[in-house]
Amino acid sequence: MPNANNDSHTTPSTNELSHVQRRAVSELLRVSPVADDLARRFKEAGFSLALVGGSVRDALLGRLGNDLDFTTDARPEDVLKIVRPWADAVWEVGIAFGTVGCRKSDFDIEVTTYRSEAYDRTSRKPEVSYGDSIEEDLVRRDFTVNAMAVALPEKEFIDPHNGLEDLAARILRTPGTPEESFSDDPLRMMRAARFAAQLDFEVAPEVVEAMTEMSGRLEIVSAERVRDELNKLILSDHPRKGLRLLVDTGLADLVLPELPALRLERDEHHRHKDVYEHTLTVLEQAVDLEENGPDLVLRLAALLHDIGKPKTRRFEKDGRVSFHHHEVVGAKMTKSRMTKLKYSNELVKDVSKLVELHLRFHGYGTGEWTDSAVRRYVRDSGPLLDRLHKLTRSDCTTRNKRKANALSRAYDGLEERIARLQEQEELDSIRPDLDGNQIMEILGVGPGPQIGKAYKHMLELRLENGPMEPEAAVAALKEWWAAQG
Repeated sequence: MPNANNDSHTTPSTNELSHVQRRAVSELLRVSPVADDLARRFKEAGFSLALVGGSVRDALLGRLGNDLDFTTDARPEDVLKIVRPWADAVWEVGIAFGTVGCRKSDFDIEVTTYRSEAYDRTSRKPEVSYGDSIEEDLVRRDFTVNAMAVALPEKEFIDPHNGLEDLAARILRTPGTPEESFSDDPLRMMRAARFAAQLDFEVAPEVVEAMTEMSGRLEIVSAERVRDELNKLILSDHPRKGLRLLVDTGLADLVLPELPALRLERDEHHRHKDVYEHTLTVLEQAVDLEENGPDLVLRLAALLHDIGKPKTRRFEKDGRVSFHHHEVVGAKMTKSRMTKLKYSNELVKDVSKLVELHLRFHGYGTGEWTDSAVRRYVRDSGPLLDRLHKLTRSDCTTRNKRKANALSRAYDGLEERIARLQEQEELDSIRPDLDGNQIMEILGVGPGPQIGKAYKHMLELRLENGPMEPEAAVAALKEWWAAQG
């Protein structure tokens, strides 16, 4: 047993292991027809095949899906010869890294040649070299719980690094030293945080120590790979746990420096809520409000909604602390950070817009908004309205129950007013009472800047007053036109 002298390593009971193993047998029986069929084809061609890594881990956890990972001694060109006549579809997008992908029935399959990956100090891409044994392959894997395999079709369980024990103890360790593992691929430091968030596992102290000491190595990893790993963490069941680990180890200073910056220094004279802890709580509360599975746009907006506060903090003479316009500053910072992480333009636009709008509701008070203001709220949020509802509700973290209940009732009231107006006026598709063609016909003017101004004027009237009768709309347009001289 590795690390037997480490007090943090807890040996699981026999009952725990047998329960885990029973779940694994059940999961493996479900995929056996496809897995065994593929394994026989490899054996007939003179090669070995094993289910490996996350697939074995998830089988042991009772959560194996239809994505199956295999490893083999066959080289990629040999793998292609075997799977092409068998699979429903084949893709070679990962072949440079020794991986061949294919689809069979309902299963998405990846077959990777035994390999090792290592970075040099200047490269952003791993150098791939192939190995000759599964033991050599497993020792280069990221964590012991991902360094298990099941040789097929014999169903022989291969666990040279006691991953099964670590799985039962719910702890993340590396097969070799953490320093060796993170030198091979620095992105593994982020994976530690991601797996902690996904699986609700603890990270071994020596792994956390290495993450802290080696965090600077993450600089050589491409922004796209960092972004993808961050997304998986944020979309996990326990994102707070993973994000806190990124901050505590210093990895967040490179990935998302705006998050640790929220740990504002506080003093006895100028008190305000802990913005960092508030942000993590808002994220958790947003997760609780999701209705159709994890929502990356909502979760990113919740995580970034207050990042403008450090730059806008002011100490007022009366002892209060203000963060004026932090939503505007935060929206700009959100756009900048997400662009650096290579997010799509659409995602950047949506998250930035939510950050910019997240305070708008607080002008609502106890319902003083006019119908015009409600219409503008709907128009400005557009297709993000439902997410804005969730973000606004999540942003209430006060422990004052009276205040929390008052805010909740006020927002209930706003949503009811929006629903009522939507039913009356089709708010989701607000348009002027006259379209561009009608405006040109009434004014006797062709396309041009004046028609755009007229359209905008009619839209403002629609937002301010609601729907107008056709005669009233025509009269209003002519009145405006006359005023233009």
